[in-house]
Amino acid sequence: MTTLAIKVDVDTDRGTRIGVPSLLALFEEFKISATFLFSLGPDNTGRAIKRVFRPGFLSKVSRTGVVSTYGIRTLLNGVLLPGPHIGRRCEAVLREARNRGHEAGIHCYDHIRWQDGLSGMSREEVFAEFDKARKEFERIFGEPSRTAGSAGWQANAFSLAAYDAAGLLYASDSRGIHPFFPRLENTVFRTLQIPTTLPTLDELLGRPEYPEKMIVSHYLSLLQTGVLNVLTVHAEIEGMQKRELFRSFLRQLHARSIPVIKLETAARQLLEKPVSIPNCDLVQGTVDGRSGTLALQGT
Repeated sequence: MTTLAIKVDVDTDRGTRIGVPSLLALFEEFKISATFLFSLGPDNTGRAIKRVFRPGFLSKVSRTGVVSTYGIRTLLNGVLLPGPHIGRRCEAVLREARNRGHEAGIHCYDHIRWQDGLSGMSREEVFAEFDKARKEFERIFGEPSRTAGSAGWQANAFSLAAYDAAGLLYASDSRGIHPFFPRLENTVFRTLQIPTTLPTLDELLGRPEYPEKMIVSHYLSLLQTGVLNVLTVHAEIEGMQKRELFRSFLRQLHARSIPVIKLETAARQLLEKPVSIPNCDLVQGTVDGRSGTLALQGT
C-alpha cells in the first residue's frame, strides 16, 4: 500500500495569513488531514539576504521567483521594516488549522535565526530559542506541542537534546528514507525522527529536467509502496503561487485512492513497536536543488 504524509512548513507572516487558509481549503476539498508546523515569533525574512554568499543560493532565487513568491513586504521584514510577530498577529489562523482536524506543531520561533544560526549557538542558546517557541505554542493552543520540524532541516546535538528534554512524540528535521532514532556524537536521542523522503517543489521548479507540466507525474512516480512517503510543502509556495499545481497533485492522489495521513498518526503507529525502529547517524550534507547543508539520515 502507498501512504503519504504531508507536512506543511509555514515560514512567514504572509504565508500564515494567506497560504495557510488557502491550504486548509484545499485539504477540506480532498478530505485530507496534514501536519502544520508554524513559525511562532518575528518574521525576519529579509535577513536571509546574507545567504547570497552561499553556493547555489542565487540560482535557486532565479529559478523559484523569490520576489513573486514571498512579496516585497516580506523580503523587507527584519531589515528595513520591523518583523511582525507571527504568533500574536495570526493566532486565530493557527488555531483554525487545529480546529479543522490538522496536527499543529513547532517549526521555529525565529525562522532566520534558527536556520542560519543554529550551528553557531551554544547549548544554552539553543534551549532558550526552542523554549521561546514552546511557550508561544502553548500560549496559543493551551497545551504543549508534541512535535517539531526544524527550519531549513537544521539539527545538531543541542537541538536534539532540547527535543528530548521537551518530551516530544517525534520530530521531522531531516531528509532521508525511513523513520529512525538519531545518533550523533555517540548519543542515541530518544525523539523519533520522521524524515522528509520526497524533494520539495522549490527544489524542482525552474529546472529544465523537471518541466512544470511534468512535476505532478514526477511526484507520483516517486511514491513507494510499503514505506512512509513524506512530502514537505510550504504555505508560501503550494498555498499561494503554485496552489493550482498542488491541487492537481492532490486530485491525482484522490483519483488513485492514495491515503494521506498526519505525521502524528504515523509516529504513533511506529512507536507501538519501537524496537523495530533503527538507530541511524544524523549527518550534514547537501540535497540536489537546495543551497547550504542540511541534516541527513546516515547509516
